[in-house]
Amino acid sequence: MENPAAVYRVNTLARINVCDHIDTPLAQAELELFRSLFGRPAQLTLLYHWARLIELLYAAENAIRLLDDPEITSNETRVKLTPRAARGVGCVEAPRGTLIHDYECDADGIVTNMNLIVGTTHNNAPINMAVTQAARSLIKAGKYDQGVLNTVEMTIRAYDPCFSCATHRLDGKLSVKLDIFDVNGELVGTLAN
Repeated sequence: MENPAAVYRVNTLARINVCDHIDTPLAQAELELFRSLFGRPAQLTLLYHWARLIELLYAAENAIRLLDDPEITSNETRVKLTPRAARGVGCVEAPRGTLIHDYECDADGIVTNMNLIVGTTHNNAPINMAVTQAARSLIKAGKYDQGVLNTVEMTIRAYDPCFSCATHRLDGKLSVKLDIFDVNGELVGTLAN
């Protein structure tokens, strides 16, 4: 599956690719440099990290601006709510990608059903494509080593840096396993950390 239809990516690189302008000066300058070096759209998976840095710079610049906003710094921080049966669906762009939340509550305001579609779910197909491409480009003539596994892991973490901490097993080890198949689809080896 080289470039299947309907595969899309979310997260920082996707946002940098679709934005026309960033409204803080330092982040805008970095966006212009990024575009001059990589074009638009930029597709290299590891550019997620650079895009993430541009967004962090924007967040720092914007935080300074928000600290002067009287509405944010007022004493009115909580609004009283009355529980009721309802359903709420929302979509927000978060650091790890697009989040879709769908909640149903009973008359007491207790959540009875929920469905979350998080950035990693959106990125599942491109992550799998990137891992396959990395493994195929690194494993040659049946030769592979721990460095191959590390590089494949690097590809996964570019989509979501939270994987580095969030995917540990109870014993503290990462639960990453790479099964290696020959051209006939036979399992010829496994790498795990």
